[in-house]
Amino acid sequence: MEERRYLISEASRETGVEAHVLRYWEEELNLEVPRNELGHRYYTREHIQLFQEIQELKEKGYQLKTIRDILYGDTAPKTDLYVPSEEEIQHQQEVKMQQFQDIMTNIMSEALIRNNPMLCQTVSSQVGDRLLKEINYAFREKEEREEERFKKLDESLRSMQKNGKARAEAAAAKPPIMAFRKKKKN
Repeated sequence: MEERRYLISEASRETGVEAHVLRYWEEELNLEVPRNELGHRYYTREHIQLFQEIQELKEKGYQLKTIRDILYGDTAPKTDLYVPSEEEIQHQQEVKMQQFQDIMTNIMSEALIRNNPMLCQTVSSQVGDRLLKEINYAFREKEEREEERFKKLDESLRSMQKNGKARAEAAAAKPPIMAFRKKKKN
């Protein structure tokens, strides 16, 4: 009986892994996949099982490089796979996150260094415009307060002048007290 051959679309359905991912795994893991007379890939039952094992390892958090070492290395045969503990997985994730943060910090630093003159000019322009508006507003308020103060001062002066005129008129209408006294003594 002839061995069953699977096309890539059938292998994809069997494993639940998309065809492009299977091709990628082939390339990255140096898997030898035979081709038919037309040059199309075909897979055997062993290939399907191998892809399922690879998928399980990927779900456990292994990178393809580690999977390649497991598949071809002398340290761990395929049947006796090492399963990392939760702490090891968490540590790997923390290390990856730190590496990601370092990369992002470097990217942001480079972007800031490259764009610093432009950023300074933009910030300076925006701050300058805002500051100018604030100063103009403060001067307008000060001028309005001074105008109000001068109006009140002017009203007070006019009131005092009006009261002073009335007193002067009243004083002029009264006979001088000293003049009467002098007449009586004579």
